[in-house]
Amino acid sequence: MTAIIKTMPLQMFWPTFDPFLFCAFHNDAYPAGNGSLGPNASLSGRQIGQDFGQKDGWSMYHGKKIPGFPAHPHRGFETVTVVNKGYVDHADSMGAAGRYGEGDTQWMTAGKGVQHSEMFPLVHTQKSNDLELFQIWLNLPSKSKMVEPHFSMLWNEQTPVVELSDENNKQIQIKVVAGELECDGRSIQPLPCPPNSWASEENNHVAIWIIDMEQGANWTLPASVKGLSRTLYVFEGTQVRADEQNVPINSAIQLKSDIELSLYNSGTEKVRMLLLQGKPIGENVAQHGPFVMNTRQELQQAFNDFQLTEFGGWRWESSDQTHGDVATRFALYADGREERP
Repeated sequence: MTAIIKTMPLQMFWPTFDPFLFCAFHNDAYPAGNGSLGPNASLSGRQIGQDFGQKDGWSMYHGKKIPGFPAHPHRGFETVTVVNKGYVDHADSMGAAGRYGEGDTQWMTAGKGVQHSEMFPLVHTQKSNDLELFQIWLNLPSKSKMVEPHFSMLWNEQTPVVELSDENNKQIQIKVVAGELECDGRSIQPLPCPPNSWASEENNHVAIWIIDMEQGANWTLPASVKGLSRTLYVFEGTQVRADEQNVPINSAIQLKSDIELSLYNSGTEKVRMLLLQGKPIGENVAQHGPFVMNTRQELQQAFNDFQLTEFGGWRWESSDQTHGDVATRFALYADGREERP
């Protein structure tokens, strides 16, 4: 019996299943910076303000001078932004701000409504500014859609990483962003997620793991409980063999959650994979752009509320707020607390 339900090719926006709403993979080979946190390169030939074309291997997205996503609202779900390379500058309508990256994760509960910006500052002027990140949208159940907004930083230095060797001394590494991992007789616990998250309840079995396997390595993804959404995304390498099925790079593997999966890196270089897992919320989803509610009426109310209140307004100098030209990571919380890794 195989754990595999089906495989799917990956585009920029990856296929997801309840409780996940969306997963975007940004992989941009930005050039050296121009001293103002933008690219030291011509922007001609790009649709500035709506640049997703990956011209020359990178995009400006909604940014006009600095790549990224200037101020925009959310309600009714959470964003989990895992930055493997590069930096993200955060600012929001709660008064919180931060610069994170190089392995950090930001977990933001939008709840009843927040505006935030996510800019990609090109801090290095003498070398390239590679950026690689996942942004994952995790839904909230109806009971939590109108909770107070909240954001947490899961710093790279504190995020658990499990290092294993197979029978041939080939190396496997699992970064545990969310969800308990049991392997080699150990129980690896993640850092705490926000208190109102669907992931905060143990019985929902939410897991976000990044799995690296050396060429030629074997590892078995352990089974969990029955009835979860479970998807493995193969995003780097050449290919992997999953339950004796060859799966090429840039593939998603939808899995049965209660059956273990045998993995073998049959390619010619290290393979990297992202696992998303969780108990489905099982409620109606009404989504339009940045708002995710349960009914059309709630969606309309979200638009009305944003027009009236702007979810607290924007208190920063610019909609594409950044935090200086020094590659220093920090978090400033709405209550005035400051934190550094």
